[in-house]
Amino acid sequence: MPLGPVMSDPVMKDRVCLVTGASRGVGKGIALALGDAGATVYVTGRTTDADADAGTRGTIDRTAFEISERGGRGLAIRCDHTNEPEVAAAFDRIAAEQDGRLDVVVSNAWGGYEAYDAGEFSLPFWEQPFSARWAGMFEAGVKAHLLTCQLGARAMQTRGSGLLVATLSWDRDRYYEQYPNVFYYASSQAVRRALIAIGADLKPSGVAAIGLAPGFTRTEKVLDAFGIGASEWESVEALAMSESPLYPGRAVVALATDPQVMERTGGVFKSGELAEAYGFTDIDGRVVPPFEPPV
Repeated sequence: MPLGPVMSDPVMKDRVCLVTGASRGVGKGIALALGDAGATVYVTGRTTDADADAGTRGTIDRTAFEISERGGRGLAIRCDHTNEPEVAAAFDRIAAEQDGRLDVVVSNAWGGYEAYDAGEFSLPFWEQPFSARWAGMFEAGVKAHLLTCQLGARAMQTRGSGLLVATLSWDRDRYYEQYPNVFYYASSQAVRRALIAIGADLKPSGVAAIGLAPGFTRTEKVLDAFGIGASEWESVEALAMSESPLYPGRAVVALATDPQVMERTGGVFKSGELAEAYGFTDIDGRVVPPFEPPV
């Protein structure tokens, strides 16, 4: 079943993009939205058609195929974003194939939710499994973001333009005690603070660095948790204010095509905030308001 209807408008037909962690979830939604806009979109992740098992809900090959079906050009690169040589090789391949052109980089790969267990995840800080949390939140989270941002900035700043987006959970400097995890809070803050500095470093070059905070998104894992399919979400009251994975994708397209995007550099914005500012909607025609989790 398609993730959402195609909103074909080739405003990015000459743009080259990279979306990391795009086999499923928010990353896939962003990649498909860029495809709707006609872009060439490279997608990375560790799961391919060749090694996907029966329980896998998505692969980078499938995402690339769907991008091309929707009017863009999708290309898959297998990449472990904790492995520096593999990440560097991905950027080298894009540079070689696109004559050095790279217009948009979306850093979305994040390993902190793998083998997620709600009970263990919410344990007090002193009872958390330190090595596992560090590997997921900082090695496969903060490191993955910073490495992608560094190589993306290196590729774009010489051309004098570009957009670097990092997806993150933004709490407006509040700690949500209903969803407690010190490692998650600290890693999210680290990415947010890094974007301020990255934006400042890149500003003279004309490359914008922006944080994107999706709201309550109907990813495959969320739908599985409710035991429903993608078309059944409206029957679940708890999902009334949720957004599709394409909603943050349309936010990226809006940013990438905004000639005044440098005015937002260094900032973090929720999908709903950008929808209100730019006038785009989710796949059901709604402008879903900015998400505010309960404190």
